[in-house]
Amino acid sequence: MIIKLSKRQDEILQIVKQNGPITGKEIADKLSVSRAALRPDLAILTMSGNLEARPRVGYYFNEKYELKQQAEQFIHQKVANFKAHPIVVENSTSVYNAIVQLFLEDVGTLYTVDSKGYLAGVISRKDLLRAALGNKNLQELPVSVIMTRMPNIITIFPEETLLEAAKKMMNYHIDSLPVVKEVDHQKNTYTLLGRITKTTITRAYVEIMEGKTV
Repeated sequence: MIIKLSKRQDEILQIVKQNGPITGKEIADKLSVSRAALRPDLAILTMSGNLEARPRVGYYFNEKYELKQQAEQFIHQKVANFKAHPIVVENSTSVYNAIVQLFLEDVGTLYTVDSKGYLAGVISRKDLLRAALGNKNLQELPVSVIMTRMPNIITIFPEETLLEAAKKMMNYHIDSLPVVKEVDHQKNTYTLLGRITKTTITRAYVEIMEGKTV
């Protein structure tokens, strides 16, 4: 659980980060308050794991706890906040044109939708490569022949977390997930809202570790 710190507690953490190990008296002097006034804050910071304390040494910052907090923050980030725009092609698009689209958009996965705009298929880089090997009629071969269809498409919902998205990609050995919304509780019928990729998750993790994401 991430504990919300007070302004003074944040100031104490910064002092210990920059000067630790440091005694309680030295911290109090830097904040121009009494040691007695600091005792509750130091107790909270120590019990929460932000700070460690050693007799005759003083307080020092617990870097492992900070990493744990950052990891916990990453775990709870919602897919909805990081999803990217999906690159969509029609089912009748040729494999040749799909390959061109893949490179023009610089993505690893294409999606297809049906006449109602519902998710119909997923086309990966591997699918296109497999179709291209030994096939001389790529302009005549539609992507509908090679794409993965429902119910075999692995999806993710906006309210799920980045951790859940990462687990799905690892478990199913895929690089991208379509972000979807269920259509009136119809089984395997989804509106396509976006996409989440391994790159998306890596970027989100880096932003959180650098303190750019709240």
